Parts: sequence; structure tokens; C-alpha cells
Amino acid sequence: MDASNDPAGAVLDLTLLRTFLEVIDCGGFALAADRLALTPSAVSGHIKRLESAAGATLLDRTTRSFELTSAGETLYTYARNIVELEREARARLSGARLKGRLRVGSSEDFAGAWLAEVLQAFHRTHPAASIELKVGITADLLRHQARGKLDVVFGKQCARVPDDGELLWEEELVWAWGDDKPWRQVPQVPLAVFPEPCVYREAAIAALAQAGRAWRPVFESASMAGCLAAAQAGFAVAPVARSQLRDGLRALSAHDGMPGLPPARFYAYARSAEPAAQALVAAVRQTGQRRRFAR
Repeated sequence: MDASNDPAGAVLDLTLLRTFLEVIDCGGFALAADRLALTPSAVSGHIKRLESAAGATLLDRTTRSFELTSAGETLYTYARNIVELEREARARLSGARLKGRLRVGSSEDFAGAWLAEVLQAFHRTHPAASIELKVGITADLLRHQARGKLDVVFGKQCARVPDDGELLWEEELVWAWGDDKPWRQVPQVPLAVFPEPCVYREAAIAALAQAGRAWRPVFESASMAGCLAAAQAGFAVAPVARSQLRDGLRALSAHDGMPGLPPARFYAYARSAEPAAQALVAAVRQTGQRRRFAR
């Protein structure tokens, strides 16, 4: 049998795998083409060649969208691991091991979304580097950074920010409530919120005001875990990014009489040009893409 026509003997080209990942992570061929500096037709050609090598259809495509097939889901996981291992191997072989202490600031929900996974990958590639982490409110962390006390800040906003912040991904902001708790319309919406200033708090209050709904803060905590616990208990509804939902929580919607919320935008503010800072930002960006946070 000719190995070139046998999927079991075909080689999964690394360039094609990278293109496949970009298409999925970016959510489209045109956006992936921009990221890869290719034409959309070239990206489409890469996907066709990869499907031929894999011996399976990876994407169910229409004129406007696509969905991963079962084979595509499987290959996505393997492709991500293959590309990351190749990147790690190049870094180690080139001796590009970063050293020194990196001072990082992060909002609590951001840290909860990426911290463990990113630190594992970062340490594997740069074992000589160390990280000092400060968790807090984005506005406070940026003030610390302006005073030279932080090298990188990862934070959230509900609006576009100046060009000094790199948009990593956007997520839907939702109203979290106990999954097994009945939701009833009440004269005042009970809120579980962070202390001021907090972009989630501001977005929730603005949405309720625009909808003509009264509200009252019945639970206030600087801890995301605290706000989620209040929501799960049916004590108060908490505005959070959808990735923060866990077992025991559900998202209230217009069917429950709750207004829509703006998206939560997660940014990296890297005022340091040090390779360690840039490597950490890249690791966070890749984690967001892998978890399908990015649009």
C-alpha cells in the first residue's frame, strides 16, 4: 500500500497543525489568516491538506461558520500538545532559559482562570525564573505598576482600554445564581459584588439601571469565592465571567427577567520588555485560546 495515501502512514505537518489551531482559536479562517500573515485561501488549503493527512473531516463548514467534528476535537487536543512540546524543545535546545524574579499582578478571577496551568507550562520552559504574584483589583494593580512595583498586570475591563493594554480574550458576563435555587422576581435584585471600584459591579449596576430594575448590595466581598458562594446559596446574584461558573451555579437570562451584560475583556499590561514578561503574556494568551475564551 502507498503510505502517502494511507492516513496511518501520513505525517501531520507542524505548519498545518499550527494553522488548524489558529482557525479554531480565532474562530474563523479570515482572522487566522491575519494572524498567520496568509491569505484565507492558503489557510483553507492548509486545512484540506491536514484533513487529507489525517484521513478524516476535521471541520463541518458552512458559508458563514464551522464546527469541529469528533475527529477535529480529538486532533485539536493532540495538536495543542504537539505544538507546545515543539516550542518547549526549541527553547531548551537554544538555551533560552529565562532567569530572575518576575513581579506579576492579577485580578482574582483572572488568576483562577489561568494561574495553575500557565505556571506549569512557564516553569517547564523556564525553570530558573521565579514569579512574585500580587492578587487584587485591576485599577489598584495598575497603580502599583505605574510606581514600578509590578512588571506585568493581568486584569479585566468591561470597555475598550488604551493601546498600552493587550486584549487577550473576551468572555460573556453573566448573572450567577444557585443551580438548585428558584429565582423569583423581587422588587430589588440582591447583589453579591466586589467592593468599589470593580468593573463587574459597575457593569451590573448600569445594566439594572438601564432596565429600570432596583437593586441592593446584600453581600460584599473582595473574594471571588465568597461572591460565588453567596450566589450558590441563593443569597444574592453575582455578576461574573462565564468561565467562573462551576458546579452548583447557573446563569440567569432574559427569561428570568435579568438584563444583558457587556462582555468582560481580559487584558495584559506588560510595561517591561524583559523576555520573561513577554513569555508569561504569551503563555496566558495561549491558555485562553486553548480554553476557548478567545473570540
